[in-house]
Amino acid sequence: MNPIFKITLRFIFLTIISTSCSARKTDSERNTTNDLEQITKNPKTEIITGADNYANYLHLLKNQKIGIVTNQTGILSNKTHLVDFLIEKNIDIQKIFAPEHGFRGTADAGEHVVDGKDSKTGLRIISLYGDNKKPKPEQLAGIDIMVFDLQDVGARFYTYISSLHYIMEACAENKIPLLILDRPNPNGSIVDGPILEREFSSFVGMHPIPLLHGMTIGEYAQMINGEKWLKNKIQCKLIVIPCVNYNRKMDYSLPAKPSPNLPNDQAVNLYASLCLFEGTNVSVGRGTEKQFQIYGSPYLPKSDFSFIPKPNFGAQNPVYNGVLCYGEDLSTHSRLNQLELKWIIKAYQTTMDKSKFFNPFFTKLAGTKKLQQQIEAGTSEDKIRESWKKELIEFQEMRSQYLIY
Repeated sequence: MNPIFKITLRFIFLTIISTSCSARKTDSERNTTNDLEQITKNPKTEIITGADNYANYLHLLKNQKIGIVTNQTGILSNKTHLVDFLIEKNIDIQKIFAPEHGFRGTADAGEHVVDGKDSKTGLRIISLYGDNKKPKPEQLAGIDIMVFDLQDVGARFYTYISSLHYIMEACAENKIPLLILDRPNPNGSIVDGPILEREFSSFVGMHPIPLLHGMTIGEYAQMINGEKWLKNKIQCKLIVIPCVNYNRKMDYSLPAKPSPNLPNDQAVNLYASLCLFEGTNVSVGRGTEKQFQIYGSPYLPKSDFSFIPKPNFGAQNPVYNGVLCYGEDLSTHSRLNQLELKWIIKAYQTTMDKSKFFNPFFTKLAGTKKLQQQIEAGTSEDKIRESWKKELIEFQEMRSQYLIY
């Protein structure tokens, strides 16, 4: 299908959603629409997320049995959780599906999250991490429509987009439509880094995209569908409820921590650049109060900055627990507008034993063997960037078909 024609169809579809919403309204929905109209007319209004754009989706959920993929980031502007809001609106939620870190977002990275029950609502929680990354048919039995509301941070190895892939695949196989409540990408203006090579696909990188993809969850879902990346090239019936008053050049401060070790906007901005250290013997500050805002190890030269990781809410057993690490504090660094490599290059060049610097996880994070080889060979950052240029241009051309904002 011609890309322009695909874009036209998509916006026609969104217009139909909006029109049908205004055509059939209960008293409650009329009030909801009026509230949204007042917000939208106010030029000083902040961004309205898909979840807050409820006039355009509540009618789609009425009299349906709902499954919902969400966590602590699924909140409205008044801090009400989406699950509580939908229950208040008499939406029949059957099950909650929770990604890495769990429904309340308290589990460590990579920690096994068990199924359970939400203490507040009594709803069953099904973990989408560990051995059950993709919902089984019996877990989807009786669900009429699936709702997806997670706050992504725009990095390929942040696993919420991997959970999105498996949810889309399960919904497509079981003929369940997927309703995505879109949220801004806090790094949405940045498209940078090496493109993942298929042979290095894993849960921390499933698709041939750069480390920073510059798309919202809704846009990314459209790309997964459009490029037929699901198993057997099946496609999911997808409805994206867009943000209002948003464009990707805007700064966006997250209303909730997307995961335990991304405590603030600075960490979110530095995350893609510093997460590469997770494939090395260097700590990124897990076990401190400055996760993903500092880096260091016992094997780097002594410096003016040091820290000692200790167990805390985000890391029960952090790397170098109780060991003095030397490195660099980036907590006041200016905002990045690209993937930054200078820190990992510097750390490699100054580490005591270069043969122990990288571990096999680095290739999964980078999505290619080339980046490690380039760093080990002493290739300059400029030349490394040049090696990505052609593929990045090709990706951006493909990406342009799926952008909403």
